[in-house]
Amino acid sequence: MSMDQFSQQIFAIIHQIPFGQVATYGQIAKMAGYPGYARHVGKVLGKLPEATRLPWFRVINSRGEISLSGQDKERQRTQLMAENIAVSEKGKVRLKQYQWQP
Repeated sequence: MSMDQFSQQIFAIIHQIPFGQVATYGQIAKMAGYPGYARHVGKVLGKLPEATRLPWFRVINSRGEISLSGQDKERQRTQLMAENIAVSEKGKVRLKQYQWQP
C-alpha cells in the first residue's frame, strides 16, 4: 500500500459523508479496505492544508468524541454544530443519532 493510494481512498470516502452526519476513523479505514488502520486515517487528516474543502470535521473517534484538543477541538466542534449536530461541551456526539450508515 502506498500512502498516496491510501490517502486518496480515505479522502474519497470522507467526501461521501453526508451533511449533518459523522463517521469514525475506524469506519473510514474499514470502508477504504484497510480495517485496523484508524490511526493512519487520523494521521492523514492531520496533514491536510488549513483551507481544504474535505469535510474532515465529520470524522470523530469510536467513542463519539472529537480527538483534537484546544483550538482545533473548538474549531471542529463549531463546524459540527453548524451542521446541526449536537456536540457536548466536552466534544461528544451521539453516534446512535448522527453516525453515517452508508
